[in-house]
Amino acid sequence: MDTTKAWESYRLELKPALESKLNELSLLGYKKVTEDQLWTFLLAKKWKKLSGDIHIHRLVRDILQVKPQEFMSYQTIEAFKSPNLFAKIDEEELKELLAFRPE
Repeated sequence: MDTTKAWESYRLELKPALESKLNELSLLGYKKVTEDQLWTFLLAKKWKKLSGDIHIHRLVRDILQVKPQEFMSYQTIEAFKSPNLFAKIDEEELKELLAFRPE
């Protein structure tokens, strides 16, 4: 079984813990956080270097210990890594946009 399938099987088992954390984040004002965003954060930050025997209780603990600040910091950094929105605009179009002055 490849690692993607293995993690997806864990995801099904961890769904109650994920939902609990999403409810907590929602109560704290982070209402737009999705399960996919939380899962991606866990894979990229918490479980990136996880090796050896994987125990469900450790994964549940990691989910429940996610702090809103660390999650939001991760989201902010990932947003800055996204592609440049002006990458497809050539130099002339960019000058035109920057020179535009509404009347």
